[in-house]
Amino acid sequence: MAINEARLQEFMGQFVADLGALVHAPLVIIGERLGLYKAMAGAGPITAGELARRTGTDARYIEEWLAANAASRYVGYDADSRRYHLSDEQALALADEDSPAYVPGAFQLALAGFHDVDKVQAAYTSGKGMSWDEHHPCLFDGTERFFRPGYAANLVSSWLPALDGVKAKLEAGARVADVGCGHGASTIIMAQAFPRSTFFGFDSHPESIESSRRAAARAGVGDRISFAVARAKDIPAGAYDLVAFFDCLHDMGDPVGAARRVRETLAPDGTWLIVEPRAGDRVEDNLHPIGRIYYSASAQICTPASRAQEVGLALGAQAGEARLREVVLGGGFTRFRRAAETPFNLILEARP
Repeated sequence: MAINEARLQEFMGQFVADLGALVHAPLVIIGERLGLYKAMAGAGPITAGELARRTGTDARYIEEWLAANAASRYVGYDADSRRYHLSDEQALALADEDSPAYVPGAFQLALAGFHDVDKVQAAYTSGKGMSWDEHHPCLFDGTERFFRPGYAANLVSSWLPALDGVKAKLEAGARVADVGCGHGASTIIMAQAFPRSTFFGFDSHPESIESSRRAAARAGVGDRISFAVARAKDIPAGAYDLVAFFDCLHDMGDPVGAARRVRETLAPDGTWLIVEPRAGDRVEDNLHPIGRIYYSASAQICTPASRAQEVGLALGAQAGEARLREVVLGGGFTRFRRAAETPFNLILEARP
């Protein structure tokens, strides 16, 4: 066997970086839960002892936590003063839950993969699926917290205005169905922005619907959102002016059947908003860091979820626009276009 030493070293370098990120991930979750990043935000240079006193934690543990974060470049370190600090940019990503760059939820979502590895492995052997409710509970909360910053940053400001005539309808008062709403982040954001409209959130996971109701009540919009347990193919008729699917169409066993039901429940001039992970149409288009995240999540969560349902089409999180177009048109829609995009999302509009 002829080994290319340079290629081997390149791969080992990637491995070391990946392992470091993997081992550091639980410390991000601990840092968020204990309020360590929040305590550092705006505090200037700080010692381990000072941070421990501020957060009611043990100084020796905090010393090691800070060093690990500094080695990971999640905090800064000054060798002369032996103090640590959180830059404004790091604070935006690690300490500000309202920031569009807030990232700790992504680590919580990833943690579910380790809890569920035996179940997912069994599905790989049997060919059967693994339904959403079979996953560890940290997946449900982590998913909402991972996607919410992007929705907060883009949904009202750019995605809805990119749809033909939809913003005006929402301002005047529209009926909106948010299908696969999860913990209700997207539904609540829309309800807060458009007080004249009425919203209906649907999800097949009963625990998520209960969480949605509590979140809507806390946000002060519970009187304008009705949450109910329902699969996409079973949502009640409502002559909806807008039906929205946020990052969920590819998880469905029968996405064509879901598209058909959306077509049946829309008002004659209604719109279907489909937000999906950004992807090219070929595997080689998606072999980059973002594609790596989405393919990895899809192999553990999205594909098993689809295989656990009827049809089990298993589009996967990197289905691509061409494949999604086939699904939408197969459900009876005649117009389909890309309305907007971000580095992480495709924002698609379908009309009857």
